[in-house]
Amino acid sequence: MSIQIATAPVSWGILEFAGQSSQQPWQSVLDEIVAAGYEGTELGPYGFLPTDANALQAALSARGLRLLSAFVPVRLADRSAHEAGLITARKAGALLATCGCKHIVLSDDNAADPRRLSQAGRISPDDGLEESGWRALADGVSLVARQMNDELGLETVFHHHCAGFVETPDEVARLLDLSDPSLVGLCLDTGHYAYGGGDPVECIRQHGARVRYVHLKDVDPSVMAQARREGWDYFRAVAAGLFCELGRGCIDFPGVIAALNALGYAGWAVVEQDMVGVAGTPLDSARRNREYLKGLGL
Repeated sequence: MSIQIATAPVSWGILEFAGQSSQQPWQSVLDEIVAAGYEGTELGPYGFLPTDANALQAALSARGLRLLSAFVPVRLADRSAHEAGLITARKAGALLATCGCKHIVLSDDNAADPRRLSQAGRISPDDGLEESGWRALADGVSLVARQMNDELGLETVFHHHCAGFVETPDEVARLLDLSDPSLVGLCLDTGHYAYGGGDPVECIRQHGARVRYVHLKDVDPSVMAQARREGWDYFRAVAAGLFCELGRGCIDFPGVIAALNALGYAGWAVVEQDMVGVAGTPLDSARRNREYLKGLGL
């Protein structure tokens, strides 16, 4: 198997959105990542882990962990926000590059547009960007990706995200069509792709080598159905337990793994577990997710 398994601080409730971060010390989060059986981690919100590269590398090395990337959400469909977004990406990217990472995970800010937030999981073509908006978004992605590549040697992988402007399979395909394959890959998030109306296995088959990084999330089909039926916004759906532990929802993980192997995928798959509605501690959940993947040969 060439797929390596990691997790991220988000699985301990450490989120990129202000006011929602856990207070668990970063040292204990890293210790528990190791205890749960993972080989790598993402950075989490900038400032959660040490931002001094020497200190960060020492902390990771002492635990036998690899740093892989960072999830960086910025406002991409608004040209006036591009420079600020580039500054944000450069700050995280510089730390990643110094620590030997290969990727930065770029996403459209999923709280920037109230309408998309309220319609997440049931986006129609009428809810999408107009042509000028698509051009702005694509230019924003290209601006960041080019700078990350030229200045820091990082490859940008775009993370489609519910409540952002790139959520549905058609929107993912459009973003890829508008971006340079040599600069921009896809971070396939199995949970977000499914809630956005798609099949992650088909995504891998359709987009092939553009899939260069993977986030593993499962989706509770009953919560998804209720959220769509009752018109919940994205955050309410998540709070109700939309993203359940791996193997307990509707994602075909054996099919995902088979499709990645058929593609010749040789990279990381990062478990992301929202802790809302999950029994036990983050460590308990992380162990259950890791054991599930071991049962699938990973």
